[in-house]
Amino acid sequence: MDFAARITRTPHPTDPARGARAAALLPGLAPPLGALVTGAAGASPYLSGLIEREAAWLAATLGADPAPAALVTAETAGMEALSAADLGPALRQAKRRVALFAALADLGGVWDLDAVTGALTDLADRATDLALAAHVADEARRGKLPKPRDGAVPVAGGIFALAMGKMGARELNYSSDIDLIVLYDDAAYAPEDQHEVRASLIRATRKAAATLSDPTAHGYVFRTDLRLRPDASVTPVCISASAALSYYEAEGRSWERAAYIKARPCAGDLAAGERFLTALRPFVWRRHLDFATVEDTHEMRRRIRDHKGLHGEIRALGQNMKLGRGGIREIEFFAQTRQLIAGGRDPDLRPRRTVDALAALAAKGWIPAEVAAELTDHYARHRRIEHRIQMVNDAQTHTLPATREGLAPVVHLDAETDLDAWSDRLEVRLARVETLTGDFFTPGSGTASEPRPELTGPHSEVVEGWRSYPALRSARAQQIFSRIEPRILTALFRAGHPGEALDRFDRFLKGLPAGVQIFSMFDSNPSLIDLLGDICATSPALAAHLARHPEVLDAVLAGSFFAPWPGAEALREALAVLLDQTLAAPQGGYERALDAARRWAHEWQFRVGVHHLRGLIEAEEAGQHYADIADAAVASLAPVVAAEFARRHGPAPGHGAAVLGMGSLGARQLNAASDLDLIVIYDPAGAEGSEGPRSLATRPYYARLTQALLTALSAPTAAGRLYEVDMRLRPSGRQGPVATSIESFRAYQMDEAWTWEHLALTRARVVGVIPGALPPGTAPALAARLEALRVEVLAARGTRDAVVPDLADMRRRVFAAKQPDGRWEAKVGRGRLQDIELFAQSLALRTAAPARGAVGQLRAGQRAGLVSAADARTLGDARRFLWALQSGGRLLTDRPLDMDQIGRGGQEFLLRETGTDSLEALATRLDATIEAAGAIIDAATG
Repeated sequence: MDFAARITRTPHPTDPARGARAAALLPGLAPPLGALVTGAAGASPYLSGLIEREAAWLAATLGADPAPAALVTAETAGMEALSAADLGPALRQAKRRVALFAALADLGGVWDLDAVTGALTDLADRATDLALAAHVADEARRGKLPKPRDGAVPVAGGIFALAMGKMGARELNYSSDIDLIVLYDDAAYAPEDQHEVRASLIRATRKAAATLSDPTAHGYVFRTDLRLRPDASVTPVCISASAALSYYEAEGRSWERAAYIKARPCAGDLAAGERFLTALRPFVWRRHLDFATVEDTHEMRRRIRDHKGLHGEIRALGQNMKLGRGGIREIEFFAQTRQLIAGGRDPDLRPRRTVDALAALAAKGWIPAEVAAELTDHYARHRRIEHRIQMVNDAQTHTLPATREGLAPVVHLDAETDLDAWSDRLEVRLARVETLTGDFFTPGSGTASEPRPELTGPHSEVVEGWRSYPALRSARAQQIFSRIEPRILTALFRAGHPGEALDRFDRFLKGLPAGVQIFSMFDSNPSLIDLLGDICATSPALAAHLARHPEVLDAVLAGSFFAPWPGAEALREALAVLLDQTLAAPQGGYERALDAARRWAHEWQFRVGVHHLRGLIEAEEAGQHYADIADAAVASLAPVVAAEFARRHGPAPGHGAAVLGMGSLGARQLNAASDLDLIVIYDPAGAEGSEGPRSLATRPYYARLTQALLTALSAPTAAGRLYEVDMRLRPSGRQGPVATSIESFRAYQMDEAWTWEHLALTRARVVGVIPGALPPGTAPALAARLEALRVEVLAARGTRDAVVPDLADMRRRVFAAKQPDGRWEAKVGRGRLQDIELFAQSLALRTAAPARGAVGQLRAGQRAGLVSAADARTLGDARRFLWALQSGGRLLTDRPLDMDQIGRGGQEFLLRETGTDSLEALATRLDATIEAAGAIIDAATG
C-alpha cells in the first residue's frame, strides 16, 4: 500500500492560497496527497517553506514511501566521509527532509506517534554521532588527542553522548531540542595524558554542539542542551566518566536520578556509555522502595509551575501542553516517580518510553490497567497536539496560542475546524489527566486530615520526646512526619490499650536511623500506618522486628503481599533467581548475595507474621510457611556457597553433599523465632580430595565447606542475621565432625546411635543439595539414597525392645533438666508439645513410618495398634492447641510468655488463636490438655 492509500486524515488550510501554491509545486499528486499538502502548507508557514525548498525531493520520496528508519538512513548515507566543515550543511538538509516527510506522515495519519518520534530520534542519534566523530577525528589529525594506552581501542577517542529526556526515550517532539550529557572514557588513556585528552575532547564537544545547533543559512539540525551534565555551572561541556560517577555517588539529587531513567548511549563509544550506565545503576535504582521521590517530584512540579506561572485554570487558549495542569509532564512524572519507587527491586519497571513504563507498571500491579490505558491514550493525544503547535512555525514551544486566531492553524493541522468543540474536548482531557495523576503528586493526599488525639501527661511526654530521635533530625523528616503524626496517633489510640501500642511505636521510631524515606512511604500509603498500629498494639516481637528491618514494609506494597501463598517450589525458584542476579550484577558478588538472601527472608517472614497476626492464616499454616522460607534459603544458598568455595578449592569431591533438615524444620513446623537443626551428609565416591588452586582432602573439604554454609546462614551481615543454626543432632553430637560421609552415617546409625538419635531421624528431610565434581546421573541421587537409608534405619532399629524404656528414661531426663518456663509454657514439660512430639516420633520409629509430622506419626501408631484411636485423637488435638499457643506466643515475644507483658492486644490474639474466651478459660484448657496428654504418654511408656 502506498503513501496516498494510507492517509486517514487531512489537515485544513488556514490560508488556502498558500496551500494551493505549495501543492502546485508537486504536480500530478493523487487527490489525497494533494489535499494533505494543501492543508499542511495552508496551516503552517514553516511546512510551506520546506515544501518550496524540497519539492523535487518530496515528490520522489512520497512515491517511494520509505519507512521511518530507512528515511533517516537514506538521507544521512555517506556522511561519515564528509569533513567537519561540510557535515553541517549536509545534516541541515537531512533535517529539513526528515522533518518535512515526518510532518506529512503525521498529519495524514500515515505514521503513528512512535514512528514520528522514532524517525526524529534516529536522526538526532545519527547527527550527534557524526558530529562527535568528525570533530574528534579533527583533533586527532591535528595531533591534539593523545594515543590510547596499550590495549585500549576506544571508539571516537572514547567520547560518548548520553541522550537524556525525550531523546533518551526515543520520544523527540517535532521541534525538540536535544538534551545530551557528553563524557569520555578516561580509563582508555594513561594518567599522564588525562589533562590533554580532556582539553581535546572539550573542544570537540563544543564544535560538535555548534555543528548541530548553530543557525546558518541552511537552518539548524537540533538545538543542543548540555546543561544536564553533573554540576553544569562549574564543569566543562565534557568530563570524564569517573568524575561523573564520583559526583553522582557523593552529590547526586533526585531530579538527576529521574533524568537517568531515560538515559541512553546515542553517539560515540556506545560500549563505554553502556559501561557507565551499568556502573551508575545503584544511584538511579535504589534497592528499597523509594517513596521520598514523591516528595521530591511534588517540589519539582511546584517550582516549575511557580516559575512558569502555570497555576491558573485549565483553558485551551494559552494552555501549556507540556508543563501545565493535566499536561504531558504530569503523565511522565506519574510513570517516572513510580518507576523510581519500585524499579530498584524490579528491573521490569525500567522502560525508558513513557507508554512502555505505564504498561509495565500496570502489569506489575502498581497502577490499575484501565488507568494505564487511559493515560496512554491521553499521552498520545497530548503529544499529537504538541507537534501541531510546533509545526506551525518550527517554534520550540508547548503552549497553545492565547487567541482564537492563533489557535486556528493548530486546530486545522489537527484535521478539525470547530475551535470550540476541539477546545472543549481538550479541556476535558486535561482535567481527566489531572484527576488521574494529581493525588499521587501531592504529599499527604493519601493521609486523610484528622484531629490529633488528646494526650495525657505520660503519653504527651513520650510524643514530645520523638523530636530528639535520629529519624526526626532533619527539617524535611519533621515536615513529612507532621503530616502523618495525627493518623499514627489515631491508629495507636484505637487499640484496646493505647499506652502499650504507643510504647512499642516509640521503640520502633527510636530505632530508625533516618526517617524521610519511611515517613514518605507512610505518607503515600496510609494503610501502612494502620498496619503499623495493629502490630504495635498486638505484637512486641513483630514491632521489634520491624524496628530492626523497616525495609520489610516494602513487601507490603511491592507485589502480592496478601495473595495466596506461592508454595515452597516457587519460593526456591524466586530466591535462586535473585541470588543469580545479585552475583552477576556489576556491584554484586558473594557478600551482596548473602545480604540479598537475608532481606528476602525477612520480607517473607514479615509477611507470614502479618498474615498470622491478622487471622489470614492459622498457626498450622504459619508453621509450614516459615518452613518453606527456610527450605528456600538453605536450598538456594547451598549451591552458591559451594560455588564460592569451589573457586578456591575446586568442586566438591565425589557426588557432593546433602543438607538434612532435622527437628521442626524436618517436620515443616517452624515458628517466628525458630532456629534450624541441620546435618550435612556427603558421598565421596572414593575420591581422595578436590582438584583446584588449593586442593583439600575429602574430609577437611566437606568440613570447611559445611562451616562456610553455616556462616552463610547464620553470620550477621549488614542486612542482619538469617537463622541461628544448630548441628548438635549430627553423629556424636558436638564431638563429631560437622560433615559425615554417607557410609559413616549409615554405620553410626546402625551400630552406635542412641534411641534419641533414631527418634530425631524420624523427622529428617533433605532440604538442600551441594553438587559434586562427578557428573549427575553416575549414581542415584544422594537425596533419594538418604531417604531410603532413613527408612532402612528406622525399620532395623525401631523393633528393638529398648525403644520404649529408652523413651521413658529420656522423658525423665528432660523433665529433670528443664522445668516449664512459666504459667503459659506450651513446649517443655510433661504432656506439652515436646513430650507429645517425642512420643509421636517413637511411634514412627517403631513402625518405620516415613511420616515426619506429629499427626502423621500418631496415625501410623494407631494403624499399628500402638495407640488407640481415641488417644491418638486426644494427642493430635492437644498438639494443635499447644502449637497455636506456642506459635502465637513466639510471634508476640521471644521471651517466656507473660500475659501482662504482651498486653491486652497480645492476649486477645492468643485467645482468638486458641479458641478461648478469657485468660481463665485458656488456663483451664491448658491445664486439662497437659494432664490428658501426659496421662496417655505415661501409660504408653510404663
